[in-house]
Amino acid sequence: MKILVAMSGGVDSSVAAAMLVAEGHDVTGVHLKLSEASPESNGRVHGCCTVEAADDARRVADVLDIPFYVWNLKDTFSSAVIDDFVREYERGRTPNPCVRCNETVKFGALLDRGRATGFDAVATGHYAINREEDGRRRLYRSADRTKDQSYVLATLGRQELAFARFPVGAQTKDRTREIARSLMLRTADKPESYDICFVPDGDAAAFVERAGATVAPGPILDPDGNEVGEHGGIHRFTVGQRRGLGLATAERRFVLEVDASRNAIVVGPGELLARGGLTAEKVSWVGGEPPVTADCTVQVRAHGEPVPATITSVEAGRVAVRFGRPQRGIAPGQLAALYDGDEVLGAGTIDAALPL
Repeated sequence: MKILVAMSGGVDSSVAAAMLVAEGHDVTGVHLKLSEASPESNGRVHGCCTVEAADDARRVADVLDIPFYVWNLKDTFSSAVIDDFVREYERGRTPNPCVRCNETVKFGALLDRGRATGFDAVATGHYAINREEDGRRRLYRSADRTKDQSYVLATLGRQELAFARFPVGAQTKDRTREIARSLMLRTADKPESYDICFVPDGDAAAFVERAGATVAPGPILDPDGNEVGEHGGIHRFTVGQRRGLGLATAERRFVLEVDASRNAIVVGPGELLARGGLTAEKVSWVGGEPPVTADCTVQVRAHGEPVPATITSVEAGRVAVRFGRPQRGIAPGQLAALYDGDEVLGAGTIDAALPL
């Protein structure tokens, strides 16, 4: 097959390319230029958006003796990922930009360009398993549960998955590094980056402010509606947050709700964070249709534990789920990924938490 590999400059995509070459495919590497240093960042960018990352990817491509290109997708990334990130924080929600990037850039713009330029598939270094069974495409958790990335891929559908390949998904991260060392790839022992690539200092709130978001101070309320303090903008808070509330109290308080309609933060004791379920919007199903059974597990954070749940209603683009046991910190804006065992059923963006 003629396969385009998105090479971020990390060990996972480097080994993905190497494995496909070893299998005899016609492989081309491409590094995506998605963002660059802003004046406020003192020249810093993180993760896959550095000059060093692009150089690492190019050097690996040289070792593998494959063609290599840099494609500029900054405009797509800015409008689909960064603008969405800012808008969601303005709304008092907590977005996941990695999900949006996979959805709109890597398996959106890149996939479309790959098709248009004659490639048979696009491969990445994601840890997930994508295979065809019973005549349809299925997505599963990785063999390495500690590195599993099926959550951030859960919005992909049949068409995207039919064109996608995840070569390292069926092995452990340790095995990936072993392969890289055996090939003497310069990325073999490169540390992982957990930062948001376009937020160079890790301060998402400051980034949102620099981007020109509409922010204003407002009240901090207790569960009974009494004002107990003032906040500097709802974009600085997320459900479940404990630090940075600016409240002088011996009692541990958590953010229970971010109420954009009142520009208010509601805080209270941790036990009040417990919720009985959630509703999600913009829901997509991997197989194109909702599952036949209502029983599932749901994961609400990238590194969260899956929780037994029941799908209670499905409408056009929406789903309601009840948890098998109460859950804390259900933040609107985050992704809710639904599973049947290790298989991804689909996903949607959380828009509300349901009471116990």
